[in-house]
Amino acid sequence: MKKQMDSEWKYEIDDLVWAKMKGFPPWPGRVTEPTDLLRRFLRKNCRCIFFFGSENYAWIETGCLKPYFPFKDALTYGCKTPTFKEACRAIEEFVESRDPSYVEAQKNNGVVSETELRFETLVANETPKVSKRKSASQRRISTVSSPSGSTPKKRNNNKSQFGESSSASNSDDTNGRLKRARHNSSGDKDILTNLGLINNHLGTQRKNTLLDRPEVTMAETTPIDMSKISKSLLNKNISPSVMTFGFIGLGNMGSGIVKNLMSSGHSVVLWNRSREKCEQFEQIGATYALTPSDVVTESDIIFSCVSDPQVAKDLVFGNCGILAEIKEGKSFVEMSGIDPETSHDINEAVTEKQGRYMEAMIQGSKTEAESGNLVCMAAGNKELFDDCQSVFCAIAKNSFFLGRTTILINNVFFFLLDYNDSVNIIIYFLGEIGAATKMNLVLNTIKAVSIAGLAEGMALADRAGIPAKDVIDILGMTSLKCPLLLEKGTAMMDNNFQTHHALKHLQKDLSLSLNWSDMLEQPCPVSATVNEVFKHAKRLGYSDHDTSSIYVRAKF
Repeated sequence: MKKQMDSEWKYEIDDLVWAKMKGFPPWPGRVTEPTDLLRRFLRKNCRCIFFFGSENYAWIETGCLKPYFPFKDALTYGCKTPTFKEACRAIEEFVESRDPSYVEAQKNNGVVSETELRFETLVANETPKVSKRKSASQRRISTVSSPSGSTPKKRNNNKSQFGESSSASNSDDTNGRLKRARHNSSGDKDILTNLGLINNHLGTQRKNTLLDRPEVTMAETTPIDMSKISKSLLNKNISPSVMTFGFIGLGNMGSGIVKNLMSSGHSVVLWNRSREKCEQFEQIGATYALTPSDVVTESDIIFSCVSDPQVAKDLVFGNCGILAEIKEGKSFVEMSGIDPETSHDINEAVTEKQGRYMEAMIQGSKTEAESGNLVCMAAGNKELFDDCQSVFCAIAKNSFFLGRTTILINNVFFFLLDYNDSVNIIIYFLGEIGAATKMNLVLNTIKAVSIAGLAEGMALADRAGIPAKDVIDILGMTSLKCPLLLEKGTAMMDNNFQTHHALKHLQKDLSLSLNWSDMLEQPCPVSATVNEVFKHAKRLGYSDHDTSSIYVRAKF
């Protein structure tokens, strides 16, 4: 660390510093090389800082950095939070582990003038000055009386972000106030609290800070085990259809669906944007097609399970899309999470070319897709639904056909129910194309609101010092007990956000639901708020993580 000018410092790798983030007291850190993630967001006039204690990294402006040793005594004085004390302990252990020459160099290179050690200059101003008028907190600080009844001299306003001044006369006055502050009654703790040095409002409650937020890593994905057949599938009495089924899209859901189709004896033709995902299925008998239109050529019924409405449209209407080969005798089943309008557009295009169309929305997670325990809601061509019975039996525990027929009993319409014990399929008749997509959006809206509420409750419990395990255990004894809340709550408790249902997909469904509600002029204020929460979590980097990662956003 070398002095460049009178007040500018050049911080080198491994220099120990106090780093100031807005809203937090100066924190012990070390200048280091940026992580792979931070390297993507290079910032000018900043250094990458490793924060002791929390072990996080961040870009910090050089004006918000000060050498560690000269400010050590002043900044570690007073009542600090447990996390701050842990950080100070961690940096001292780091210092003890280094050779004496490194420590001596740090102390020598960090020498600053006496005027830079003024007590009030150790905390950066949280808000820029827009006028010469002092805030209430500034007036309180500047009027602390000395034992003789005199007031401090007027401070020099020529400060850096750490509030430094070149006035040596003010330094003596400040040092005197520092000594008096150490012996003041508890009432003067509010002054130190305003400076960000202590916090006397939380008591024994836990305080989470941005510095504690875990570093965003790639979402964990476990490869699908092709050697095992789920118990659920083994217990089903499935007679595979003699038709050939095409499948487009091998994401978290699609891979599990295709595995169960092949395990139950169905003939499958595959296409995916990345060929690598198809290879493991080719090894057990699947056929790979070069384009989506080739899948149609080689199959009787084609299923599509992709990420969003735009991708779904591209696969139908785009170059080498399925529409190029759709004709009489060909059928298309859309399983992607789409909106009713998109489903209507695809239906019109397919039926105009004499093909059959059905939307088949799926409810469940990656685990349920692999075990064959999804719930499937279909609407469209009833004959096509009947032809897909063996497929739905292999991938779902329940399948609903939302058709057109209802029955009238005592002036009340009821859904006509048909239940088949042999294949465990429930069939409802309710409406036309779009009925399944609308039902899917309704269910996913309820799911998103529930998960967001759970995350806020868990974050509140953590803030209050209530063990997460106690929350989950008691929740399981109440009427709130359900597999979704227990599964996501456990994931939040363990900070295990391995992807079962990607956060970005649920946020996409929330957005589609809100667009639909606009068309219906139906107010959905809670859903709109939850959508903003999910969007913020995406911005923090949790798009590809499980929906339970919304807890990180709620907690910090």
